This record gives sequence, structure tokens and C-alpha cells, in this order.
Amino acid sequence: MQSPLSPAYVLHSRPYRDSSALVDLLTLHHGLQRVVWRGARGQRRKLAPQPFMPLMVGMLGRGELKTLTQAEISGGFLQLQGEMLFSGLYLNELLVRLLGAGDSQPLLFAAYQGALEALASNQPVEPVLRRFEWQLLAILGYGFSLTEDASGLPVREQQRYVWHATEGLQPVHDPLTIDAGLPGQALLAMAADDWTDAITLRAAKQLMRQALGVHLGDRPLVSRQLFARQPRKGDEQ
Repeated sequence: MQSPLSPAYVLHSRPYRDSSALVDLLTLHHGLQRVVWRGARGQRRKLAPQPFMPLMVGMLGRGELKTLTQAEISGGFLQLQGEMLFSGLYLNELLVRLLGAGDSQPLLFAAYQGALEALASNQPVEPVLRRFEWQLLAILGYGFSLTEDASGLPVREQQRYVWHATEGLQPVHDPLTIDAGLPGQALLAMAADDWTDAITLRAAKQLMRQALGVHLGDRPLVSRQLFARQPRKGDEQ
């Protein structure tokens, strides 16, 4: 039975057989779905799978690999270029790597949509990425307290901390390593969803890479490699 039409975005696609494509979709009602998009690459194709294009899709099938039965554009196509494009591809790769197939994630869908709209409107890239990374961790159940340390004590602005995957935040007392820690002030700003300060963003990048790395494993992100080859103002990812 065909599923009801669901809002969706294309996360990734690759050629499949003669003119089809294997496409990873982020859908509002069915989470991450991999589908066969028939005729996606043929000369007679009506619509090709493209990242960041809002769609309404219908699918057919019971297993993990479904058949796309309907796809139509829903809303304006978000045009991303330069660092915005590579940042969007980074978000897509995070979702493909971390989401379980079929898990409905309406909050994550909304967070992703908001991040794309922010990139399309040329908002500063780094706050958009850091906020989405934290939202992704929290929504998938991988979040942790930014206001209390591993002992349950309140995080203090003037204290520095290190993060451990199994324990959480721990205060740094060794004077030889204290400069490598995360400023408590930055952690509290993240907890308050304030990503404007340069110190906060620098600490957030360090913390998000560490926290995401636990779940991404050793395989590097292709989008980071692509981003590293592009001339840009800063290293956002």
C-alpha cells in the first residue's frame, strides 16, 4: 500500500541501474527513508532528485528500500551556493550517518528546515551549524547537560571544563591543561541557545566535534573534505 504524501527533502542520491537513483530522503512522517527513484536520470524525467528542494513524496514497500511512487515540488527551491552549499551538504551527511531508518523525527525535520532557510538567507554559517549539531544530538537522545557537571554541581562561568562521553562535563583543575578546557561561560551560552560570541562558537565547535565523533565513528565525513578544498573566510565545520 502506498503511504500518504509526506513533506520531504533529498539528503543524498546516487545512480542506480539504467536511469534510476537510490535516494535518501528526510521525511516529516517517516523519518529517514531510502527509495528507488525510477527515471530520475532519464531524458524523459519529470523531476530529478536535488538536495534542499522541498517535496511531497509517496512511497510503496514494506522493507528498508522502498519505491518512490510520487514526487512533486512543494514550495520554493532553496538555492545554496559556496560555503552555504557545502554547509548544507554537511547537514545532510550528518542526518544520513546518524538517523535510523523509519524513525519519525518531526522536531528534527523542523530544525533541519530552519537551518536550510537560515543558510539560504545568508545568515552567518557557524552559528547555524553549531545550533543544528546541538539540536541533532539532543533530539536523537545523545544530549547532555551544559548547566551541570558530572557531579551535579552548577557550571560556573569562570571555570573551565572537559567533556567525557561516559561522564559528561568535568572541571579542569590541572594548571598545565586548563587552557585546553571549555569555558563555563561558553557552555552556559550554548545552554541558553546563544551562539553569537566568538568564544562560544570556538568552544561549541570543539565540543560538537567531540560529541558527534562518538556516534559517527572513524569514517571521515565527505562533506568536510569537500569543504576543506574551498576558499572561504573561516573553517565552519
